[in-house]
Amino acid sequence: MQNTIKWGMIGCGDVTEVKSGPAFNKVPNSALIAVMSRNAFKAEDYARRHRVPKWYSDTQALIDDPEINAIYIATPPLSHQELTIAALKAGKSVYVEKPMAIHAAAGQQMVEAAARSNGKLTIAHYRREQPVFKKIRALIDEQAIGAVKFVTLEYLQPSLSPKELADPKIQWRLDPVIAGGGLFHDIAPHQLDLMLYFFGPIEKSIGISGNQGGLYQADDLVTGVLKFKNNVFFNGTWCFDMPAGTQKDLCIITGSKGTISFPVFGPGKIELIRDGKTEVFNFDALEHVQQPMIEATVRYFLNETANPCIGEDGLTVMEIIDQFTKKED
Repeated sequence: MQNTIKWGMIGCGDVTEVKSGPAFNKVPNSALIAVMSRNAFKAEDYARRHRVPKWYSDTQALIDDPEINAIYIATPPLSHQELTIAALKAGKSVYVEKPMAIHAAAGQQMVEAAARSNGKLTIAHYRREQPVFKKIRALIDEQAIGAVKFVTLEYLQPSLSPKELADPKIQWRLDPVIAGGGLFHDIAPHQLDLMLYFFGPIEKSIGISGNQGGLYQADDLVTGVLKFKNNVFFNGTWCFDMPAGTQKDLCIITGSKGTISFPVFGPGKIELIRDGKTEVFNFDALEHVQQPMIEATVRYFLNETANPCIGEDGLTVMEIIDQFTKKED
């Protein structure tokens, strides 16, 4: 591949405004040179505001641009499979947003397409490249809390208000056809991927889900259990139908000699408790949360390092999500 990764971005939604889009021009050997939206005005406006040289309203035209050698897919999950396969067929490498697809079967097709192509595939599970989560993995690896026994995770969120339910930016996330599921499918990929990043392959997954609030079609309560091949157990609960003012984002890793506690989406703070003593690690907020992952992806696309999140890991996350939300026949 050339010495610079020249990106074409498909989708100009909120995630690209600050979290990801500007970072493509801030990491070494990387440049965002074109953006695409089916809404031509939106594509042109994004290109103008972010000083991107080119814009398109046709997906294939962007993919076929000979100057572009990598594609960032930032559309709703329903289109990830089609767009990823089209880009890979064109010989372009792909960085695709999470969840990688609407279900595992679609993710499998993406992984197989990558194996057949000359392009590379990386999943945007970007938290694994952030300093706070790298520190947690280092603490685990150095056995700061001894041998890990089990993990508990709770993510609780108040019910969406009528105003939020009417917001088009939220509505698509609640539509199983477009998003694969509801808020669980939007939030949980980050958390589940971190568990894979920390503990490796899984041996078994069991889950159950349902809709208690009746505010939309997708599940609003999910609970699931994982057993990892290294004998670590995980238990997670996600509820999006809590009373007003109720919010919880907490993961606790329990080992033979102590615990590591942290939020996945909150401030970058780790609390390590061992031998009755507490040590706290604080991390500054990142201006662009995806920048470390984009930098690692660029280096991978340039054959300088390993893939920071392989397609198979994204597929495993989808398999867990499918298992946790599977309905009985």
